[in-house]
Amino acid sequence: MRQTAAVLVLPTTSRACWPSTHGRRGFRLPQLTKPIAIGSRNLSQTRNWRSAPVPEVDRAGSKLFETADDAVADIKSGSVILSAGFGLCGVASTLIAALRRRGPESLHSLTAVSNNAGAEGRGGLAFLTESGQVDRMIMSYLGANKKLERQYLTGEIAVELCPQGTLAERIRAAGSGIPAFFTPTGGHTLVQEGAIPVRFDADGNVVEYGKPRETRIFNGKPYLMETALPGDVAILRAWKVDTAGNCVFRYTTKSFGPLMAKAAKLAIVEAENIVEVGEIDPNDVNLPGIYIDRIVPATEKSQVEILKTRSEGGSAKAAAKPSDALVRRNRIAKRAAKELKHGFYVNLGVGIPTLAPSFLPPGEQVWIQSENGILGMGDYPLPEDVDPDIVNAGKESVTLVAGAATFDSSESFSMIRGGHVDVSILGALQVSAAGDLANFMIPGKVFKGMGGAMDLVSNPESTKIVVATEHVAKDGSAKVVQSCALPLTGARVVSTIITDLCVFQVDRKRGTLTLTEIAPGVSVDEVKSKTDATFSVAEDLQTME
Repeated sequence: MRQTAAVLVLPTTSRACWPSTHGRRGFRLPQLTKPIAIGSRNLSQTRNWRSAPVPEVDRAGSKLFETADDAVADIKSGSVILSAGFGLCGVASTLIAALRRRGPESLHSLTAVSNNAGAEGRGGLAFLTESGQVDRMIMSYLGANKKLERQYLTGEIAVELCPQGTLAERIRAAGSGIPAFFTPTGGHTLVQEGAIPVRFDADGNVVEYGKPRETRIFNGKPYLMETALPGDVAILRAWKVDTAGNCVFRYTTKSFGPLMAKAAKLAIVEAENIVEVGEIDPNDVNLPGIYIDRIVPATEKSQVEILKTRSEGGSAKAAAKPSDALVRRNRIAKRAAKELKHGFYVNLGVGIPTLAPSFLPPGEQVWIQSENGILGMGDYPLPEDVDPDIVNAGKESVTLVAGAATFDSSESFSMIRGGHVDVSILGALQVSAAGDLANFMIPGKVFKGMGGAMDLVSNPESTKIVVATEHVAKDGSAKVVQSCALPLTGARVVSTIITDLCVFQVDRKRGTLTLTEIAPGVSVDEVKSKTDATFSVAEDLQTME
């Protein structure tokens, strides 16, 4: 790659030719069937776009509204709604219910910005997408919302997928008067190329893609320019709010609430407790009242999206004879635990990586970071200790250890992109000999979104990236390959690959693999037969413990 000017725009690859799962055949996306009109509703590179008149704010009047219906009565169709919450945690369920009661005849064509769209049939923005009031979603993760997936694939709703950390920073920038910024997240991926479909038609043809990002080189590394993401109206939920609008959030409910209130022209908060001015200590204010315009009582109860608990004295008892799959997973997790040193700050992806801390030696402690705003995440709670305001990045109920801290998502991803996390362990669909990682989508199948994965691998120079995965996929195909056929999460980011068969060390600069450890009872020939990448064997080949 050669920089020929102050601003380097990388060429865009053909969007109509994505590789198949195993790289044997090319998977062709439907061709763009009609041109995208200038001014189409894509906020990715829009400098200051407004869709609808914003309700007036009366600075001299009271901020208190008797009901949520009163507070949303003058919101206009076509508005950009910033909806706080992470899954169902901290979501403004009372205000969403009021917006839904307006109905599509009165309120429609909304653009909704949120980390995800809630849970189908249970709560969150799913209620507005199901009612047909939302025309476009800007989000990082579709999750398990099958109805939204169908609406997306049949053209009913456009979906802009945005890495979670970039989404948080775009919202933070909007509230800070910063029009754009450069980030390493998404480099050498479909995000950079603008090649992720945004809207399909009813026949499944792509009629709108994202936009290629302007790219600039800083210190020899490419960074993408992302633009601020302002909103017309923000809806959020707080634990305690005084009549001046000062807000206090509990635990992980603060993930997007403070950010979105700052980025909107009109911010409405639903409060679980409304108190008089002076009843909140200034030291306890998480969001100053200058950012809040309307206050309503919260009448909907908080929910836990994925309830996870443990039994007294630890996790549930294991079966007398563990399955072969569990044996393999535990072998990987036990070896992954060796990457976690006492006092390390670590981020663990869902699945196998989350098992690693259970194999730490007695007395060793690591600080687990969860990208939705936790540093110091603990085990699942006892049934009587479940708190809907404490969830992990998988939207599961969890606990906090002594010394833990909670914060908003922009703070969380500052830790991640800034290299303050020592180790990040993720799963993989494919990982290459050069350390390329693919773990967020398979073309030809519905993809959920990248969530925070692209951010987690954005600074491999400071944060060691470890892949923990079974050696082969369910269909027997190799996961360790010479080059990834699937769309990348990050290029040349992985340093260590741990599977149920072996351990590889990656030379990211040279693009080579070295086999350094092998599982008991596994031969080098078996590893070769199940690996689609060339590798060398260390002279002092060790046995995995």
